[in-house]
Amino acid sequence: MENQFKIKIMVVDDEVDLEPLIRQKFRRQIRNEELDFVFAHNGLEALSKLIEFPNIGIILSDINMPEMDGLTLLLKLKELKKPSLKTVIVSAYGDMENIRTAMNRGAFDFLTKPINFEDLEITINKTLDEIGLQHMAMKEHDQLISIQQDLSVARDIQQGILPKIFPPFPGRKDFEIYASMTAAKEVGGDFYDFFMIDNNRLGFVIGDVSGKGIPAAIFMAVSRTLIRATGLNGTAPGECLQYVNNLLCNESVSCMFVTVFYGIMNMKTGELEFANAGHNPPYILRDGSHVVEELESTGDIILGCFEGHEFTSMKIQLNPNDGILLYTDGVTEAFNQNDEIYTEERLENLLPTLRNHSAFDIVNTIVDDVNLFSHGIAQSDDITLLSLKYFG
Repeated sequence: MENQFKIKIMVVDDEVDLEPLIRQKFRRQIRNEELDFVFAHNGLEALSKLIEFPNIGIILSDINMPEMDGLTLLLKLKELKKPSLKTVIVSAYGDMENIRTAMNRGAFDFLTKPINFEDLEITINKTLDEIGLQHMAMKEHDQLISIQQDLSVARDIQQGILPKIFPPFPGRKDFEIYASMTAAKEVGGDFYDFFMIDNNRLGFVIGDVSGKGIPAAIFMAVSRTLIRATGLNGTAPGECLQYVNNLLCNESVSCMFVTVFYGIMNMKTGELEFANAGHNPPYILRDGSHVVEELESTGDIILGCFEGHEFTSMKIQLNPNDGILLYTDGVTEAFNQNDEIYTEERLENLLPTLRNHSAFDIVNTIVDDVNLFSHGIAQSDDITLLSLKYFG
């Protein structure tokens, strides 16, 4: 077989006649550079050769040799902690006790004397195949480590672009806001954002990108950036989503899309203007009411698929101490051990008990309830929530 790894085979034996026999037997493979042999006459010389030729991958070693025998050599080789280095022990047929000891000390295989060269060739090829498999496994392992490191960096970048400092506007007493995103994988496709357009108007958004992993994370970052950049101009929600949709349609690949709710809250008047691109309708928590109100849908479609679609802006009035909750379907579609989902109904039953809570407590109580419901089941989707309370 072709030696793809440029591995040298070291023969360790004090019989001086063995070297010419091996060179004669494998002369064609040596000439074609398929096999390459190095020779040593005892264990000490073998250790010296390992330093001289670091690409030695197979050692064919006799057991009974002067200065350092094969069993002692095996112990020394074990100290090198080089699993890809394979040793094949060669000894007399009747020396099975020493052969057994050699196998217990880490020998990969054994041959008996007198050596059958056909059997030797088969053993060499088998050992080279094993080394090849180990090299491939080590390469794949290194690739996986590299991917994990890349994912870790991607997670840090993704988390870094989402607001994480709360309260974000500590000098403001007319509202409070809190949000969190827990990715199902190393990186996720959900996002949230909020920003002051001017002194009175707060823009806030939540989105859920189709798919998972790195592609969704990149699409999420692009979507969030486009919405923020457009929203900061004070553009009405419907117009903002229309502009972003056209940009995403021009750049979208693999039929990726994103659902988005984008709202602008006027802290001076209590008016909320919003547009919804196929996202879960948020809930309004009215002060003093024991019933939650699902925000009316604008009937618009997802972003990134249909260029030229016109998105509608709608308005609703909030009163002091009213709140609004935005969420992604990772909340309501979380599974439990009975393969049941959390459901909107459970969320709607929980929300009235939280109407007097802070935005921070609302989000974290819901997250805790979802975790309690799905205890023991791995998270299947990103869980993202944004809570805004208006004080007037």
